[in-house]
Amino acid sequence: RLKEIGSKMEKKGMRIHNVHSASQHLRLGQLKGNHFDIVVRDLRRHSHDTSADLKERISEAMENVETKGFVNYYGPQRFGQGQNVLTDQIGLALLNEKMVKAVKLFFTPEDTDDPVNNAKRYFLQTEDAKGALVMLPEFKVREKMLLRALNRYGVNHEGCTKGWLNIPHSMRIFYVHAYCSKIWNEAASYRLKIYGSKVVEGDLVLEENDESVSLNDKVHVVTAPEESANKYSINQVVLPMVGHSIKYPSNKVGQWYHERLSEDQLQMCKFRVSALQLNIPGCYRPILKNVQNLSYFLEGSEKGIEIEENHQIESKVSLHISFDLDPSCYATVCLREIMKCDF
Repeated sequence: RLKEIGSKMEKKGMRIHNVHSASQHLRLGQLKGNHFDIVVRDLRRHSHDTSADLKERISEAMENVETKGFVNYYGPQRFGQGQNVLTDQIGLALLNEKMVKAVKLFFTPEDTDDPVNNAKRYFLQTEDAKGALVMLPEFKVREKMLLRALNRYGVNHEGCTKGWLNIPHSMRIFYVHAYCSKIWNEAASYRLKIYGSKVVEGDLVLEENDESVSLNDKVHVVTAPEESANKYSINQVVLPMVGHSIKYPSNKVGQWYHERLSEDQLQMCKFRVSALQLNIPGCYRPILKNVQNLSYFLEGSEKGIEIEENHQIESKVSLHISFDLDPSCYATVCLREIMKCDF
């Protein structure tokens, strides 16, 4: 069956390799990493950058990310494609058990005139779940699951709770994980802003590789003597992904976590939403990650053209990049570090 799917995927520019039978299925945590081959087309310098030619700037960027790594942010795909409402906002509403608010955020339309967004707009205006069901295209499976439950139970706290239970658990927890990921990203930025790359007292480091040791026992709180002795490097520092089974740094970063969660009324949150069968233990994520097996080459040429008296670059240059990343690392984040721009 996979081979049949593979032939269809090849027509879309994707390939499945090394298909074979195995005695056991893959489980979460077994992924060794991901390999990426990426082509960036129509390269040009940033408009404010006149200090080096394009090839020189690319070489510097590649050397920088290879030697220093990049901040291990969760990538933009973690937060969905919506412009008006991002998935982390829905996750926050679910953690606060505001079921009706979460549903209305879920159905917030984009500013476009198409069947999907028209159906969402209609539902928010009327709370007519049955009518919105008729308007929605068949491929919007998640929305239809939710609307069927709302049509049956009503758009109230109980009905919306049953609506969320009507979609798969993996979809429900996706929204909560998006919120937790947003907090982690903000924490990483704050940690690097106040302490930089220096490992300080109260930081958390992972130092035990024994799989039989529990996760919290692997996490060590850096002491003042260890800070003075420079015992640890920034590559060993981790930050917690919020949940009920993690410990926080015992420095300003830990204080920041508590204040940040209080802003979202989560200071007393147990990170369990029993009504939705959601359990969020949390985990630890390294602040920095390194690229492995990085290689690149340039293809094409560039030429200057005059546009309204400003010298612009009409680029015919493409950058071919190849690299490996550890599990749960985002190529989009690595590329952002290389290119110094958002996508």
